[in-house]
Amino acid sequence: MSGARLRELLADGRVHVLDGAMGTMLYARGVFVNVCYDELNLTHPTLIREVHEAYIRAGAEIIETNTFGANPVKLSSFGLAEQTEEINCAAARMARQAGNGRAAVLGAIGPLGVRIEPFGPTGRYEAKEFFRRQAEGLLAGGLDGFMLETFSDLEELHAAFHAVRSVSDLPVFAQMTIGPDGNTTYGTAVETLVEQIDGWDAEVVGFNCSVGPAAMLDALERVSHLTDRPFSVLPNAGLPKAVGDRKIYLASPDYMANYARRMINAGARFVGGCCGTTPEHIQTIRDMVTTTLPRRTSKPVHQPTEIEDRAVDPIPLAQRSPWGRKIAAGNFVTAVELIPPRGWIPTKLIEQCLTLKAAGIDAVHVLDGPRASGRMGSIPSSIIVSRDVGLETVVHYSCRERNMHGMVSDLLGAAAAGVRNLVIVTGDPPKTDPYPDATVVFDIDSIGLANIVSRLNQGLDPGGNPIGDPTRYVVGVDVNPGAVDLERELSRFAWKVDAGADFAVTAPIFDPGILERFLRKTEEFRLPMILGIWPLVSLRNAEFLANEVPGIHVPESILTRMRAAEERGKQAAVDEGVTIAREIFGSLRGAMQGVQVSAPSGRVDAAVAVLQQ
Repeated sequence: MSGARLRELLADGRVHVLDGAMGTMLYARGVFVNVCYDELNLTHPTLIREVHEAYIRAGAEIIETNTFGANPVKLSSFGLAEQTEEINCAAARMARQAGNGRAAVLGAIGPLGVRIEPFGPTGRYEAKEFFRRQAEGLLAGGLDGFMLETFSDLEELHAAFHAVRSVSDLPVFAQMTIGPDGNTTYGTAVETLVEQIDGWDAEVVGFNCSVGPAAMLDALERVSHLTDRPFSVLPNAGLPKAVGDRKIYLASPDYMANYARRMINAGARFVGGCCGTTPEHIQTIRDMVTTTLPRRTSKPVHQPTEIEDRAVDPIPLAQRSPWGRKIAAGNFVTAVELIPPRGWIPTKLIEQCLTLKAAGIDAVHVLDGPRASGRMGSIPSSIIVSRDVGLETVVHYSCRERNMHGMVSDLLGAAAAGVRNLVIVTGDPPKTDPYPDATVVFDIDSIGLANIVSRLNQGLDPGGNPIGDPTRYVVGVDVNPGAVDLERELSRFAWKVDAGADFAVTAPIFDPGILERFLRKTEEFRLPMILGIWPLVSLRNAEFLANEVPGIHVPESILTRMRAAEERGKQAAVDEGVTIAREIFGSLRGAMQGVQVSAPSGRVDAAVAVLQQ
C-alpha cells in the first residue's frame, strides 16, 4: 500500500483520533485471556472485524490491526510461530476491509516479550529478524503505516524500527510506555526517549499504555518542546482496579475526553486510548476533537540538548579493591567458597572465616542460595565477614528470584556498605524442598546483570540516568568448560566478556583436559581465569557430581580411586579427595590466575589442605 491516506493525515496539521483497546473489547465479548488473541484473526475473523467497525463508527480515523503480540516469540507459546506471516497478513487484510476507505490502517507491533541485549540473551539481530517477519506479513495484507507500541526498552524499539524500515518506507508511529514518574521500567527518562526517537526519523513520536491520562499529560508537557514531530498519546482508561479476578478500568468517556483536550493543548496531534478504552470513549474524544485546534509547536533552533551521554570512566580495576588490585597486577589469588548459614546467627560462618584468614587466603567467596535453598543472603553474609573478621569477600549474586529493579537496589546498597567484589550468576532452578511452592523470576540473566553492573561502574542506572559517583565493583562471571552445549557456553562467555567482566571462575574441574581445550578456544579474550576446585569428601559425593550435575565431568579413574579409598574408611576418602584436588590444582596452576576451592559440607580443613601444597 502507498500509505497515501495516512500521509494526508500527517500533513494536514489537524488533530486525528485513533481507536481504543482491542483486547478489552474481545474480553468483553467472552474471549478468555488464556486464548491467543492474535490467532483470532484466522479463527474468528468476523469478531475482529466487528470490533474494528465499532471503533470506526465511533469516529476513529486510524485503526490498528489485531497483531500486538503476533511476533514469532509470543506466538511460539501457542505453537503458532510458523504462522507469523499468515496471521499478520490476515489481520491487515481484515482491518483494511473494515476501514473501507473510511479509516487508515496501522500495523500494530508490540514487544517480543523477552529481554534483548544488553539485558537479555536475545541479540539485536535476532530481534530485528523476528520483527521483520511480522512487518512483512502485515505488508502483504495491505496497510498505511506501522504502530510500534508499548515498548519499555529503547533498544528493542530501535530493533523494531530498523526491521520495519528494512522492508517498507510507510510512516511509523514509535511509541514507548512509561510509568507514573515519566520513566520507563528501565528508568529511562521521557526526555531521553523523545530525543532518541526523534533522531531515528520516525514520523510520529508517542506514548501509550501502563498509565492513565494524567501521567501521560505530565510526560507530554515535559517533552513537547524537544521535537517538531507529531505526538501521539494513547493512555489507558485510568489505572485498573481489581474486582474479583478481573481488572476494571474506571475512567469515564468524559474524563478521557477532557484529558485528550489538555493533551492537544500540550502538543498532541494523534489521540485515542489503550487498555480499558471502548468505542464510547473514542466517540466522546472524537466529539471533543471537532471543537479543538492543535497547538502549533516547533523545535527551537540550535537549542542545546539537555540529554547527553553522562557516563564516566570506570575507576581503574586496581583501585576498586585489594582483590581487583591483585588481579590487575597479574598476581595469583586464592579463595575458598563458603555457604551462608541457614539461620540468622553467623557464628559458624565467622569461625570458618577466622580459620581461612589464619591460613592466609586472599578472599572468601560467599555463595547466594546454592541450589535455590533458603539461606542468609550473600550480601549481608559478606558484610558480616568483612566487619567481624576483616577478610576480603567476593559476593556470588544470583538473578534467580529478583527482578531487575530489585537487583539494582541490592547492588547500590551493597556498594554503600563496602561490597566491592562480585561473581554474577544466573542461578540454579529451585528445588522442591523445603519450599515446594517457591517461584523464580529470572527477569534478566547473568549477561544482562553484568551489563547493568558495568553501567553502575560508569555512574549510570539501566535507564542511562546518573547515580552520582560510580560504583567500584570488580565484576566476576561464572563459566563451565565442561558444559553439555559447549558452543552455547562459549557464546555466552563471549557476551560476558563484552559486558565488562574483569575475571571468570570455572565450575569445579576434575578433568584437566577439558579445561585445557576450553582455554585454547577462549585465548582471544585474555580474561583472568580462576580455577574452580572441589575436594571430594566421599564416594557418594563423587558419584553425585558425576551423574546428577550437568556439565561436571568426573573421570572413571577418579571414581575408582574414591571407591578404593572409601573401603579404607571415611577419613581415607576425605584424604584421597584432597590428594586428587591437589593434583588437579598442580597440573593447571600455571594456566590460571587464581584458584577458588569449595568447602564441601563446610569442611574448610579440606579446602585449606588443598591450598597448603
